[in-house]
Amino acid sequence: MVILIAEDEPKVAALLKNALEKEFYTVELVHNGEEAMKKISVNDYDLIILDVMLPGRDGFQILEETRKMGLNVPVLMLTAKKLSEDKVKGLNIGADDYMIKPFDILELLARVKALTRRAQTIKPNKLQIEDLVVDTLAHEIYRGDKEINLTSKEYRILEYLMRNQGVICSRTMLNEHIWGFNYVKSNIIDVYMTRLRKKIDSHFDKPLIYTVYGVGYKIKA
Repeated sequence: MVILIAEDEPKVAALLKNALEKEFYTVELVHNGEEAMKKISVNDYDLIILDVMLPGRDGFQILEETRKMGLNVPVLMLTAKKLSEDKVKGLNIGADDYMIKPFDILELLARVKALTRRAQTIKPNKLQIEDLVVDTLAHEIYRGDKEINLTSKEYRILEYLMRNQGVICSRTMLNEHIWGFNYVKSNIIDVYMTRLRKKIDSHFDKPLIYTVYGVGYKIKA
């Protein structure tokens, strides 16, 4: 899942980014309204966390433009203001939720999970192919009776492959879903895939992750 954070306070932005990445989300960060609008107009996000008081365009303007474009992406608004009319205004123009700073980060994470669950079709909590099992709630991976430890990005790559079993996932697809829309070099993706295959396949008789040369990768029985 890719989340866009539009927040101009460096400490708040860093707190949000770190907390969400620990929960296995892919996070993009912008610091003003113009950047946010450019990103929203060209990219497909699963959630937007939008500060009201942004330089350039404020959060209300961005939200209004987002809804006028016909985008139904969930939006969680943040504000330092405690005025009830601001909350009402945000909700009336299309915000899905609203939090006042300073906020409790655990409560924010709970609201993010609720919004992303609401926006998605129901997905299975356990993914399995052959003897490889991924528990997406506990973020645990087993192959047979052996538990496999992965880094955050390795886990996100594996979950994405598992949810697209048998489908060739191009480097562009992996880039968008794991690194967001700030593109990384394809050799970085290849490095992560090499590490992942070593952990998933190297100690087992039957490989599950395959390279489709010139295209990308797929996982299959």
